[in-house]
Amino acid sequence: LEAHTSTWVEPLATDYRGHRLYEMPPNTQGIVALLALNVLECFDVTGLAPLSPEMLHLRIEAMKLAFADRARFVCDPEHAPVPVDALLDKAYARQRAALLSRERALPTAGAGEPLSSETVYLTVADREGNVVSLINSLFGPFGSGLVVPGAGFALQNRGRGFVLDPAHPNCIAPGKRPFHTLIPAMLCDADGPRVSFGVMGGDVQAQGHLQVVSNLVDHGMNVQEALDQPRFHYLGGADVALENEFPERVRQGLAERGHEVKGPLAALLRGGFGGGQGIMIDPATGALWGGSDRRK
Repeated sequence: LEAHTSTWVEPLATDYRGHRLYEMPPNTQGIVALLALNVLECFDVTGLAPLSPEMLHLRIEAMKLAFADRARFVCDPEHAPVPVDALLDKAYARQRAALLSRERALPTAGAGEPLSSETVYLTVADREGNVVSLINSLFGPFGSGLVVPGAGFALQNRGRGFVLDPAHPNCIAPGKRPFHTLIPAMLCDADGPRVSFGVMGGDVQAQGHLQVVSNLVDHGMNVQEALDQPRFHYLGGADVALENEFPERVRQGLAERGHEVKGPLAALLRGGFGGGQGIMIDPATGALWGGSDRRK
């Protein structure tokens, strides 16, 4: 701890249908949300309802491909190269999107399964236009279980994000940061920040970002509506959990496309369906709209 230094990093970004989404770079999973949105952008979703089987299928499949890349590439870039530019190239997204079918789910694509987290997201904005998007977490309940003597705060146990395979870029090593799931985000347009937001819940964070941004951009929702919409949680392989609000026709439509549709209990040990907070900034008036997830 005495030798540790915090670092200022440059956020990653991608353009999604005329909006620019900023996320934290590796060693976090912010790039996963960007990868999934790049793939989703390859499909015309005009006229699709946000909770339709067709829309959910495309979102889940985009997430599946992004998680496969996460498992292979995301690590501490100071210790192993992460091909960020290549991964976020739109040509790469088109190549990945070509693997998908609108009618049938892909077979299994490997992805990690982080445990549920003790995470807090916070966003603030002021009348001068300053906006902060911040997230913090101990990872497991009570983190490492160790409290700093005389200070009263618990140490985190994010080291569980390492792997032990010496050939893997995320293999544990001294002074190295593990892969982790924390990703505050900010959605901007040409005039500046429009929505500052985050979604808590382990590997559901990137999935939540995909769904919230798509709700905002593709379906014109406000920040509260975008957070409150029922969510899926891709669990790995063909498995996807849906919240209870989805009607049976949606479940059936996904099953017909090859998804193994699970109930909400299947997601509980892996972050559930997340919990989000956000601030939307009205570009005309500067008014601030707060959104707080109904799940919280």
